[in-house]
Amino acid sequence: MTDPGDGTGGPREPRTDGTESTEAPELRIPRGALLRSRVVSDVATTLSRALDRELTGYATLVPQETLLLEGDARGVLTFADGVPVLAYNTVTDSGGPDALAELAVPGPYRAELYAVDDDGLDAAHEADALRVAPGAAATELADDPALADRTREAAPDGRLADPEADDADAVAAFLDDDDRIEAIRERAREEAAERADEWGLDAALADGPDPGGPGDDGPDGDDDGPDGDDGGGVGADRGPER
Repeated sequence: MTDPGDGTGGPREPRTDGTESTEAPELRIPRGALLRSRVVSDVATTLSRALDRELTGYATLVPQETLLLEGDARGVLTFADGVPVLAYNTVTDSGGPDALAELAVPGPYRAELYAVDDDGLDAAHEADALRVAPGAAATELADDPALADRTREAAPDGRLADPEADDADAVAAFLDDDDRIEAIRERAREEAAERADEWGLDAALADGPDPGGPGDDGPDGDDDGPDGDDGGGVGADRGPER
């Protein structure tokens, strides 16, 4: 487990005491210098900023559902020269692709960027169990293939793998995450209900199909189409032309 934070409501800080544990791999990194703290709708903003700065440091990512609903995703993503190296969820102690899958929830996020000394993360980056492919964060968290490609181009040759393999790992982690799939379905249902309310369809959805049968909007001629059309549409019955 990780140590609790400072009580400000932010993510718990990873351990920095160097103690050993037989539990799941943990991320222990030095406290960095805060560069940026923002609420962002898209994690691509944070990933791009780290890449452009060639940042050696880390980002903390707290999704809105965690801030508001005590969700189970508080993430730490480390960088070496702007390229993501490790991912860790400080709530579940998941690392690597599993942590990315847990963090890939609807935004916005509270995102903070921290810088550390160039060699400050060398020890932490030896934790292979927490590693992610260079482009995985851009693919999994931001759904941004162009950013993923840019990140791979900046990565050292030794860290490059088959991009399709990276994507396959991300898909596998996603499919194993039943809670995340259900959350996406629930979000889709909520958005559909919101759209129905905006368009005045609530009553129609509640009442179900019209007794006249599917597609029957009432007596002929009552439902005028655009530009004065009688709404008959393609295939409608028409009398002989005069």
